[in-house]
Amino acid sequence: MKERPPLPRIEDAPQELLESGHLWLTELIDGATLRIQLRESGLLRFGDSERVYDDPDAIPLSYRRAVRHVRERLDRDRLRRAVDDVESVVLFGAATRYGTIEYDWDRLPPFLGVGVWAGDTGRFLPPDATERTFDRLGLDPINAVERELNTRDFDPDSYVVPDSAWYDGPAKGVVVRNKKGGRAKLLDPEFHEIEGPSPVEASAEKLAERYATDRRFETIATELRDRGDAVTFEVLHERALEDIAREEYGRLFHDGSSVDLPAFRSAVAERTGAFLSRVDE
Repeated sequence: MKERPPLPRIEDAPQELLESGHLWLTELIDGATLRIQLRESGLLRFGDSERVYDDPDAIPLSYRRAVRHVRERLDRDRLRRAVDDVESVVLFGAATRYGTIEYDWDRLPPFLGVGVWAGDTGRFLPPDATERTFDRLGLDPINAVERELNTRDFDPDSYVVPDSAWYDGPAKGVVVRNKKGGRAKLLDPEFHEIEGPSPVEASAEKLAERYATDRRFETIATELRDRGDAVTFEVLHERALEDIAREEYGRLFHDGSSVDLPAFRSAVAERTGAFLSRVDE
């Protein structure tokens, strides 16, 4: 599966990025890289910035909310019709999760598309085509801050990063792209002042009580019923874990965290069963 070089800071970017032409500026999301490839078999293959997960069960918990979102939304037939070799296409995006910025999770999609590798041409699509591609495939593209901005009108030293579209606060920064494939990130100075989450230090039972609430279960159950899906223990348990891992990633998976994840999973399972028992009464 195609990899993409790390995103350089604007001060380290090749000079030609800002020399001529027009730029697209998109919000820089505080998330994790997710790569997607549609196989000839019709199955989806996922990878992060370094690994490819041929075994779906090996996908880390913190990516699974984004993975499920893609599986539910991606128009596979449309992608097949668009190219001769569907496996030559790799979609790149951000799996949104709590790293440093606590977004409005109900507002922010679990996945935002940022790049499309067109293997038949051997290049990444330009930003305007990237946006259209994700729209047509049923996935949300990353939100554009500026489109077709002339390079002469952009000065990275004086540019003020706007507020985020996904919570009430400053964006982490912007990604500056040109139509030749050049890109770089410009970080908001305020982002460096945002304190990341503190590691959690509590028992698995206490954390399950804090995060696996009846309100969370009710929200998931309502979504399932609205779609005509059955509210089973397995589905409710897994979806609760996916949402918690996404929204609390920076706390639960912090290097200093003392969370016993298998015990936490079991504690959430106990609360899932208790919720369903109350609903069935």
